Amino acid sequence: MSVTRRYRDAWEGFWREAPEEPEAVFWDAEPALTAGRHLPLLEPHLTDPGLVMIDLGCGNGTQTRFLADRFPRVVGADLSAAALDHARRADPAGQATYRLLDVVDTPEVRTLHAELGDANVYVRGVLHQAEPGDRKTMADGLATLAGERGRVLLVEPSEAAKGVLMGLAGGPAGPPPKLAPVLKHGIAPGEVADEALPGYLRAAGLEVLASGTLPLATTEYGPDGTRIELPSTWIVAGRS
Repeated sequence: MSVTRRYRDAWEGFWREAPEEPEAVFWDAEPALTAGRHLPLLEPHLTDPGLVMIDLGCGNGTQTRFLADRFPRVVGADLSAAALDHARRADPAGQATYRLLDVVDTPEVRTLHAELGDANVYVRGVLHQAEPGDRKTMADGLATLAGERGRVLLVEPSEAAKGVLMGLAGGPAGPPPKLAPVLKHGIAPGEVADEALPGYLRAAGLEVLASGTLPLATTEYGPDGTRIELPSTWIVAGRS
């Protein structure tokens, strides 16, 4: 099983056209506002900080490089080859390594786990973009990558975020400049019920160790000049 061709093509098209400049992509906020806020939620639950850290859905690698300053080995993984091209160009020193990965492809995920061993996994805004029928398999993939010792930090826009995004897209002037390319390529926000998130992880054999809510920064600004933030849910999970 793997993701649909439409889904893969949508991401390839998006990243082929995405600008190289920092914060040019809607969700590509600086690490101080994203991974920098999320890591303190994960760190108390790590059983082994020396495990490989996988930034799943790494895109252009902004958060991956931040993680590479804090963990001994970091792998940025993404479905899109074009996204990984961006990430490698932005990381000429090779702080991290980058891998093409379809987390819905179970054999592919098992192969990566066999290579890396148990890993800690950072996932931000990936599950809600998946096709509904793929979300359970995606959670299974996260559990496989984490293995017995790893931890998963899952951060997803809350149910309420969809209303915020649709409000932005439907404004009188149309969607803001950084949201427009996302919608153009058919990467529409998917609604995942807040209570469904822990269920996906538990069904995959993971225990919810901590959870909460936190604003999720974007790179877009409202008419009053304030940064647009989306409500989000975060969960730390792993095997007990």
